[in-house]
Amino acid sequence: MSDKNPNDSNNEIPEMQIDRKYSEKNPAIPENPDKIKKEMEKTKKELEKIKGFVVKKYPYILSIGILPPQSIKLFIEEEEVPKETEKHIHLQLIIPEEKYKEVPKIKQEVVKQIDSLNSKQKIWLHVNTPVDIWEICLDSKFELYAAISMSFPLYDKGILGILRLSEIHKSLILQKFERYVVSYVIGGSFLRGTATKTSDIDVFVIINDTDVKRMPRLELKERLRSIIAGVHMQEAIALAGVKNTLHIQTWLLTDFWNDVKDANPVIFTFIRDGIPIYDRGTFMPWKALLKMGKLKPSPESIDMFMKTAERTKEMIERRLIDAMIDVYYGVLTPSQALIMLYGYPPPTHKETPELMNKIFVDKEKMLKKIDIAVLEKVVKLFKDYEHEKLKKISGSEIDKLVDDSEEYLKRLRELREKIDKRAQEKTIEEIYKDVFNLLESILGRNSQEKIIHEFENKFVRTGKFSPQSIRILKDIVNAKTEFKKGKSNLHKIDEARKNASILINSLIEYSQRCDLMALEKTRLKLKYKEAGKEHTAELLICDNEAFLFLKSEIKRLTDRISISNIEEVSKAVEKKKSKQSVELNPKVFELLKKELREYEIIF
Repeated sequence: MSDKNPNDSNNEIPEMQIDRKYSEKNPAIPENPDKIKKEMEKTKKELEKIKGFVVKKYPYILSIGILPPQSIKLFIEEEEVPKETEKHIHLQLIIPEEKYKEVPKIKQEVVKQIDSLNSKQKIWLHVNTPVDIWEICLDSKFELYAAISMSFPLYDKGILGILRLSEIHKSLILQKFERYVVSYVIGGSFLRGTATKTSDIDVFVIINDTDVKRMPRLELKERLRSIIAGVHMQEAIALAGVKNTLHIQTWLLTDFWNDVKDANPVIFTFIRDGIPIYDRGTFMPWKALLKMGKLKPSPESIDMFMKTAERTKEMIERRLIDAMIDVYYGVLTPSQALIMLYGYPPPTHKETPELMNKIFVDKEKMLKKIDIAVLEKVVKLFKDYEHEKLKKISGSEIDKLVDDSEEYLKRLRELREKIDKRAQEKTIEEIYKDVFNLLESILGRNSQEKIIHEFENKFVRTGKFSPQSIRILKDIVNAKTEFKKGKSNLHKIDEARKNASILINSLIEYSQRCDLMALEKTRLKLKYKEAGKEHTAELLICDNEAFLFLKSEIKRLTDRISISNIEEVSKAVEKKKSKQSVELNPKVFELLKKELREYEIIF
């Protein structure tokens, strides 16, 4: 057994095999390690030459293997191989079944190549197809199958690895459960010749439960299944050195027989196509009886299958309706998603076609009326189905719906690109506008270049804003410029949006600090007496007017004193912000003296 790649040209022949060959050929000569090693190397090179010739000459070859020496007697006895070849190396070539007519030609040319080597080590050649191997199994020559399976691989496209895996797994199972195993059968794609080096191999293990008394049959089945398909399978894969796995089905003999009587199609197919690599006289008789037409379904199973056939039409019609529903949701859901992407709340099913027309056909002109036709059609079909007006739909109608829905979804993908582009444009424009509006409130109205220059020189370099602020500002400008050139993307726009929030917060905070400072400069705290008690008030000076904040009221001081409110104060403050300087109305202090009589300004 080797875990090396069977196709690796560096694979070596097991020393035991060469030692046996040499000592048996020359029993009277003492063993010479150096000579044995030299003979081994020579034999290895000769076999590599044969392998290279065969693979190049017949690229369709499936495998080349060396049969185990201890199995040669089996081939001599069973396959009419000459007795004198017992000490030869036996090469096993497996070729595809469709090439079976070329076996004589292959043998002749490979033997000729072997003879040309003039080797002291004699080599005997076997050429078989997979069908030949299956015939060996059908003849119950399981030891021959085991010998072929355990061949040392010189070259393998996968078949030897699979044979080796099944043989090892079978041996592990028999070691533990031989009393219960009735048959070990392989089937599936492997027998059809479509398996690969990574294919699952279908294996069926039939367990005799007719004399089990200590546990319920179901418990027995589950316990055996977990062992057979669990640890033993992983152990077999590791020992075989392959990537294939076994798909194992475990059957109790009584259940299997009931399925045979009920004409279970799976069981009939299994009996017809399966190949036993171990059988205690159970599977092969079933196979023969099936071939003779003696395995027949019961009347009850015939009735069951007839009813199944009668339900076929009903099942097909049900599946066609299901297909219509699948198409319905397939076009409805993305339509609702685009409506929400546009900014609307999630629409109902019935509202969706109307909104698609209203938004994307009538308003935005991004789609045409004909583009919405398939959506309207499937919504109507689904509505008819809900109200039980639609009981069935033809396959041709489904085909047409599928084709139309694919075209519709193509239009939706194009529509999403347009919506995304418009959303990106709106986002970058809003970011740009918000940032430069704030900058203009601080620096005054000016060109983009002038604002950036002044912001960098007067605010960033003086430490009022961090260096990150100017980088973010320039990134926003670049994102807008690249978008107009069609070079931007959603990632860049989103990055600009996230960073812009940092700059906007900093600008707002700075602007608020400036407003507060300006407000503090035009706000005075006053102390006055009323009814012999001291009180405080505040005077807010705005442009040509002032506001006096008393305990329970606000008074406006212009050319006269009048009652005011917080709304008037807010408007006056906003008006004051837009002016560089504030003019003080000289009558304010006269009006203060009239209102408060004696007062004092507190700092």
